[in-house]
Amino acid sequence: MRIDISAFNDLTHEILGAAIEVHRVLGAGLLESTYLPCLRFELKARNLKYVTQHAIPVVYKGIAMDASYRLDLIVEDSVVVEVKAVSTMPPIFEAQLLTYMRLSQCPVGLLINFNVPRLMDGVKRLVNPRGAMSLSATKMTESTENTG
Repeated sequence: MRIDISAFNDLTHEILGAAIEVHRVLGAGLLESTYLPCLRFELKARNLKYVTQHAIPVVYKGIAMDASYRLDLIVEDSVVVEVKAVSTMPPIFEAQLLTYMRLSQCPVGLLINFNVPRLMDGVKRLVNPRGAMSLSATKMTESTENTG
């Protein structure tokens, strides 16, 4: 079963609105460690639920390793947000975000680079159809369990 990814447009719009506000106030040229807490502040002001520095364990050949990936943010259990503050965005950042989306089973990801004059020029929105299907199945199971 597939879900309509456009259903996440309103959520990504809210997240980007929060990022634009941070960029409007702070401007470009600061460190990622400055932008991330400010973005969390703006998400909270918009009543968006998020987790920060979410650890995803590394599983290799079915065995959990003593290592994990740390995602900057997962918003509303659906959107992985990776914050950057770099002069150029190499393709590896998109690959990293796609991996995080796959491992977290999130259907949508935002790669946001704050080190640009106009924030939207530093934004990439990626879609993980497998994550959308997984999330849809999970939500359906939770709905069934909650009503059954």
